[in-house]
Amino acid sequence: MKIRNLFLGTLVLPLIISCTGNTKIEQYKQDHLIYATIWYQNSPEMKALYYQGFNVAGERVKQFSKTKTAKPKAVVVDIDETMLDNSPFQAQEIIDNKEFSSEFWNEWSQLARAKATPGAVEFSKLCDSLGIPIFYISNRKVNEFDATLRNLDSLGFAFAKPEFLILRDNESSKKARREKVMENYEIVLLIGDNLNDFSEVFEDRSDSWGTPTVEKFKKEFGSRFIVLPNPMYGDWEKNIYPKRGMLPAQQDSARRSVLMGFK
Repeated sequence: MKIRNLFLGTLVLPLIISCTGNTKIEQYKQDHLIYATIWYQNSPEMKALYYQGFNVAGERVKQFSKTKTAKPKAVVVDIDETMLDNSPFQAQEIIDNKEFSSEFWNEWSQLARAKATPGAVEFSKLCDSLGIPIFYISNRKVNEFDATLRNLDSLGFAFAKPEFLILRDNESSKKARREKVMENYEIVLLIGDNLNDFSEVFEDRSDSWGTPTVEKFKKEFGSRFIVLPNPMYGDWEKNIYPKRGMLPAQQDSARRSVLMGFK
């Protein structure tokens, strides 16, 4: 009996290992987000980088407040992973093994329970004290307007008012919305976690991931553009996946294909 069981074990075990190996990537769709999400939710480095970003932004807006402009000054900020921390949504994707969907995101955003990122509320109040309004330009959809406003207001953000919140209606590009603000204001500072939050020139990532454009505008970073950290998602992902609808195993292969080792 022992010999028979051992024999069966030698046949079955490789089959189990083989099947597990082939299906693991299919089974766990969001495992690639684990480290980035843990870092974002727990590392003191994350907090330090946000404090650093808003400290620099604060110094810049103080300087800008002393300069003369033809129009009133304004600051433009992104919302998600800039002013609000949505990492619980990313974590829930991992826990529930769900890929992103508008329905799942809407379930989270309608709760209006996102916390403020480190230093964000204080920065908004500094702008308020200097008489420089903040416009929240986000690619959240217009049906999230009330919940987003409620979330910002509950955290004590300055300028958490309808006239300062501009969400996405049709196009994802923020160019037209920034231009709308510029009709009446001089935008002196922009803050975001995605290069597209600053200018339409960054929207074309092409085969070079948009790096040459960053080099071209490198003097603007820390001066007029303040970048905040977000390793969980962003437009940089477009250069990883060549097409939509890829299976998890194909996405895993695509991620591995862009890694640069030393051999």
